[in-house]
Amino acid sequence: MTTQAPPHRRFSAVDSALADLDRGVEIWGRTALPARRLLLARVHALTALYAHDWVEAAAEIKGLPTDSPLTGEEWQSGPYGLLTALASLIDTFRALQQGRSPVDGYRFGSAPGGRTTVRVLPHAPVDRIILGGCTADVWMPPGVSAEVVKAQAGQVQRDPGRTAGIGAVLGAGNVASIPVLDALHELFTANRVVLVKLNPVTDPLLGVFQAIFRPLIEHGVMRIVTGDGEVGGYLVHHPLVGHVHITGSAQTHDAIVFGTGPEGAARKQAGTPLLTKPITSELGGVAPAIVLPGRWSQADLRYQAENLATQRLHNNGYNCVATQVVIISSDWPQRHEFLAQLRRAMAGAPPRAAYYPGSDQRMDGVRTSCTDVEEIDGGRLLIGPADASTRDYLFSTEVFAPALGIMTLPGNARAFLSEAVTLANDSISGTLGAHLIAHPSTLRELGADFEKELARMRYGCIGINVWIGLGFALPAVPWGAYPGNELARVGSGIGQVHNSLLLRDPERTIIRAPFRPAPRSLPAGEFALTPPCPPWFVTNRTAHSTGAALTAFAAKPSWQRIPRILASALRG
Repeated sequence: MTTQAPPHRRFSAVDSALADLDRGVEIWGRTALPARRLLLARVHALTALYAHDWVEAAAEIKGLPTDSPLTGEEWQSGPYGLLTALASLIDTFRALQQGRSPVDGYRFGSAPGGRTTVRVLPHAPVDRIILGGCTADVWMPPGVSAEVVKAQAGQVQRDPGRTAGIGAVLGAGNVASIPVLDALHELFTANRVVLVKLNPVTDPLLGVFQAIFRPLIEHGVMRIVTGDGEVGGYLVHHPLVGHVHITGSAQTHDAIVFGTGPEGAARKQAGTPLLTKPITSELGGVAPAIVLPGRWSQADLRYQAENLATQRLHNNGYNCVATQVVIISSDWPQRHEFLAQLRRAMAGAPPRAAYYPGSDQRMDGVRTSCTDVEEIDGGRLLIGPADASTRDYLFSTEVFAPALGIMTLPGNARAFLSEAVTLANDSISGTLGAHLIAHPSTLRELGADFEKELARMRYGCIGINVWIGLGFALPAVPWGAYPGNELARVGSGIGQVHNSLLLRDPERTIIRAPFRPAPRSLPAGEFALTPPCPPWFVTNRTAHSTGAALTAFAAKPSWQRIPRILASALRG
């Protein structure tokens, strides 16, 4: 039997860290833009130095052999993601230091409803090579002009002396880079010094993170601690903490803000929170994928089935934007062919451990709450079109495990799209992200109506023919729920993170990719008969080597490093 340490000892690390940060607020206010940029550069160098240690620790947490292609997920969402975020922030601070707007040189456009757009990908020439064909546009709210966007970008850092106190970050346990990327947001976007409490799942990464962020820790503006839920509760209610940011579930958010049990429910109903300080959040939800009917080749069917399988099975389904419900047309002649390919893709994905706490119980919940549940090889579940209770469960409960639901609606492409968008907006829980899959001929057929339906969707990030997990990895993409949530109706959260261009109050991001990558020539001149498999696909056989090559490039960009990336990617 174990005994807990007395409260004054259990929370001593938090007290000590906050006392240090209380002094650090003044230090951060005196840290000018050039010094901040130098701190970012030093963290960048240390991220490159400890990248292998990071991936090894993350792989051990998830039960992955270090030579497994699945460790590509750890490279890409771990050190690679942090390196690109740091590099983008460095560019932003360089622009501000020189008196320029962070979005100078970016392409502006327009979207339905009088919206201004900022094309954040591609920007550098290398973007077209590494993410060939992908584009990302940040949509601003209606009526905000390009001139206003330029003038307001980076506004909080134009006067770095106006610091905003101490922020507390309660880190997520599913993706290792989430808490440290949130910490960068607190420091360099919100202008707050920051204390990060890791989720217990990621505690083995404490040493790596302390080594990487040593410049900010030694500067007195960042601390990292570990601890359970009680430690987190003590932290967020500490009088020295002025702001809280959490990544997790809406249930966790409500427990922190209103408390638990009947008393917590009563407080929520009355609008009288226990936590009265500001809180921002990224809380996931049920992510839909709308598959528009069209005439697809067999290669199209296979590729898009792998695309959807990846959207669910990446990180074994433990992602806040893992697709949970696939919406297809019951009038699509190729529906049964597509579902057969989807079963094949799910069964063929590499097996992996259910490492995230509660996964088995959530899968059991699916089995008991849904009808027409099909067991797929590898411990995955496919839930077919079924009764109203199944639909309600899938639409309202974030499963956070390798289970994927199918929903059908009638109609041709135009009628189906309109009904599916209404369903996603009005019946499916959460507004963090959604997906649309459409053949180029279908997009041509729909024309401007497709863009109008896109504008009607209330989601923070929308991927067209691509998983929006890519949006999480793109540092210039603002990451968070669609604006408008409130404390007692928090949905997928309040506020945004990442946003390395420091855009003010963006509305959403639209990411587009080719329907299917085109075949390319291999380096030795041999022609690839099948197109390259994106490195984030769970079926990619070289994702680990591609992830390592991408990380090496992000650590020290050079055209000489590009062939290694392409050689690995083309074998995937």
